Amino acid sequence: MGMDVSKRDFLKKVGIVTAGVPFIPFAEAGSFFKPERHGGSDEHRYAMLIDLRRCVGCQSCTVSCTIENKTPEGSFRTSVNQYQVKLTSESRITNVLLPRLCNHCDNPPCVPVCPVQATFQRKDGIVVIDNTRCVGCAYCVQACPYDARFINHAIQTADKCTFCVHRLEAGLLPACVESCVGGARIIGDLKDPHSTISTMLVAYREEIKVLKPENKTNPHVFYLGLDDAFVTPLQGKAQPALWQERV
Repeated sequence: MGMDVSKRDFLKKVGIVTAGVPFIPFAEAGSFFKPERHGGSDEHRYAMLIDLRRCVGCQSCTVSCTIENKTPEGSFRTSVNQYQVKLTSESRITNVLLPRLCNHCDNPPCVPVCPVQATFQRKDGIVVIDNTRCVGCAYCVQACPYDARFINHAIQTADKCTFCVHRLEAGLLPACVESCVGGARIIGDLKDPHSTISTMLVAYREEIKVLKPENKTNPHVFYLGLDDAFVTPLQGKAQPALWQERV
């Protein structure tokens, strides 16, 4: 798409703005370009481990991320959701904290659906958005199984967590990791066997879980201490009778 073509003109062409034009299927939209990794260095593969045993739900990660990345009011790149979970085998209700953010998957479904390649994966595994190319079509928002993306209405393009890549490249920690009072968030390089995250993934390999493994996205946000009610399918575990986000 040439630089002289406006976003509105593009959206008209792909059938988003004009009323009555069918929505373009993900497969068709993603077939415009062949996704490839570029940017960053393939000497690294960044990932995050969230130790839920240490999370106190203080939302300092949410606040620091909002300040660092200047997200508009009501939109968040990361947050800590609180849920009430009740298993059918028990009568008590458990309050569960679940930090949420982009999972920087190895097989990210948001990448192939982008019709202008604004969403792409760097060689170090971090999924980012080129806001100069994004047309705000929201295909990637709908494709993400983790509800980790949103349309930033201040800039009219897609937005999400980037692991604060600008800070990583400067030798700093992401804002959410730096501000976590409980030390629950750990980021590191999986290609470094001596990194904290690599050693923890080995030490707790039987307890490490990811969200929605059945989607086969190969997420690279790992959870330690994650309640089975949040892992689907539940692999023979009791089905939760109640799984409700607290407002």
